[in-house]
Amino acid sequence: MSGVMAGKVALVTGAGGGIGRGVALELAKAGAKVVVNDIGVSLTGEGGDAGPAQRVVDEIVAAGGIAVANTDSVSSWQGANAIVQCAIDNFGRIDAVVNNAGNLRDRMFFKMNEEEWRSVIDVHLNGTFFVSRAAANHFKDQESGAYVHMTSTSGLIGNLGQANYSAAKLGIAALSKSIALDMARFNVRSNCIAPFAWSRMTSSIPSETPEEKARVAKLQKMEANKVAPMAAFLASDAAHEVNAQIFAVRANEIMLMSQPRPVRSVHMSEGWTPESIAEIAIPAMRNSFFKLERSPDVISWDPI
Repeated sequence: MSGVMAGKVALVTGAGGGIGRGVALELAKAGAKVVVNDIGVSLTGEGGDAGPAQRVVDEIVAAGGIAVANTDSVSSWQGANAIVQCAIDNFGRIDAVVNNAGNLRDRMFFKMNEEEWRSVIDVHLNGTFFVSRAAANHFKDQESGAYVHMTSTSGLIGNLGQANYSAAKLGIAALSKSIALDMARFNVRSNCIAPFAWSRMTSSIPSETPEEKARVAKLQKMEANKVAPMAAFLASDAAHEVNAQIFAVRANEIMLMSQPRPVRSVHMSEGWTPESIAEIAIPAMRNSFFKLERSPDVISWDPI
């Protein structure tokens, strides 16, 4: 198969369904040999089935592509290294990593327990680091490579009942920037996508009230495979000048997301006291404060 990923090898974690499946299929369509990773468990971690990954591999092969299934877990150092080694063993190299694996343990912060916190951090944040780190030396030695990480507006902006998920996803954005800084000298890029899509992850959103039902109806219009072209582009050499950026993909809409920068400053030549901060600094900056908003409050227009 020919395309922007011709001759490349890519691995996609959490690729047994939803966004990950779409990305794996798109990469194969673009010419890549693909490692389809999925441990085949539920959103809350139950079960374990090689079927989802293998079914995606079968789809790729049926369309004339090349792929192999992998069921190792991203949440351990050993598992992550085994995923990357699967690419090396089967295809001799690795050119792109798409960190997509995820889980959910939604709970209001004041009710969240240790297991709910750790399990989400382990898969999203630790998993992204472990898989990225496992590929790093291969990228460094060949002086090329691309990372694509899935972040979320839950972390970039905020959402209710997702302290664990939000913390992990904002952490991924910072991790991506650090990877980009550390690996740029080796011609390795690292970018993030915040996807809006109806998938197994979003299907857990409550839909009982009229407002919740309306929100879910909007989400259902945003097909998971709409995210795939952006992921394939960022993984390819066509994106050689794109590094350390955060994009959001929402149906047919692509957004470049802001990153934290100073928006206002105040200076006191003799130094500040708590009283002068209250009297002068805060009133001067208050008009630039960010509101206590959630992702749907900020990105509130209908999907394109």
